Amino acid sequence: MCRSIKTLRPPALPEEATDDEIRAAALQYVRKVSGFRAPAAHNKEVFEQAVAAIAEATAALLDGLEIRGVTQRAG
Repeated sequence: MCRSIKTLRPPALPEEATDDEIRAAALQYVRKVSGFRAPAAHNKEVFEQAVAAIAEATAALLDGLEIRGVTQRAG
């Protein structure tokens, strides 16, 4: 659907996704679904709420995934 949204889990990313990467993916998703690159003033609040909700759900998903067969690097 959104080819510009990158995979945010290992092994696609060598480390955990940052909050900025998660928000960027959420923003791309909302843009695609809504059809707006930037919302009009009267839609801005609901647009931003959607981005925040999707970013939160994405972070929860990534935190809950069990990735097998990937060696984690020591920091």
